Amino acid sequence: MDTGLDGKVAIITGAARGLGQEFAVRLAAEGACVVATDVRDCDETVGQVTNAGGRALGLRQDVTDMDSCQAAADKAIAEFGRIDILVNNAALYGGLKGGRFDSLDPDEWNRTMDVNVTGIWQCCKTVVPAMREVGGGSIINITSLAAVYGLAYALHYTVSKAAVIGITRGLARELGRDWIRVNSIGPSAVMTEGTVEFFGDKLEKGKQIIASQQSLNRNLEAADLAGTVLYLAGDQSKFVTGQTVMVDGGTVYL
Repeated sequence: MDTGLDGKVAIITGAARGLGQEFAVRLAAEGACVVATDVRDCDETVGQVTNAGGRALGLRQDVTDMDSCQAAADKAIAEFGRIDILVNNAALYGGLKGGRFDSLDPDEWNRTMDVNVTGIWQCCKTVVPAMREVGGGSIINITSLAAVYGLAYALHYTVSKAAVIGITRGLARELGRDWIRVNSIGPSAVMTEGTVEFFGDKLEKGKQIIASQQSLNRNLEAADLAGTVLYLAGDQSKFVTGQTVMVDGGTVYL
């Protein structure tokens, strides 16, 4: 099936590892030129893409810094000439400290909102002009099961991911006239480095509980989300916008 991604240019934030790395590799395999960004080094991701014959650019980007976001967009255009796709994957998750809502650290609360919410807004601001120039594009925001299910003892994360759905819906209404589609994907806990860090020594128990609440009774892997990203990025979804697609093994039904 032709996904319509050949020659398109995709920026994927938080692409040094985990979900972002998987998305970058899979988009490149469909012919997209990928710009992998992260506060970490993206050499491993770029290496995986180029070793498979794809085209990739790795950049350091702090999504909380508007200048850093603009620089990433500018470098993507300088390297590949256009921007068609943005996958807003960068988020605070693995390093967060959970706890009762009234015991959460205010600085961590603010940092979570800066990365998970403001970061998406800033990345969108910097790529939309380039998408308008090419007549449209696709923005894919990564939210979470936490946003619709309600994750206890991690209110900062839950609230931030609920805001991602709000951004998705508001921008879809606003950018439709430019044929820029905005959708989000809501996974349950995916077995990435971030999930291991988040659960710590409670990982195995957490995995069992999560899987037991799903209709499809196993834990998600990064590859399980790639097909949805390809669908939302490509031509097969060219009349789909403002939607949140839950990839959670059947935990919630919207």
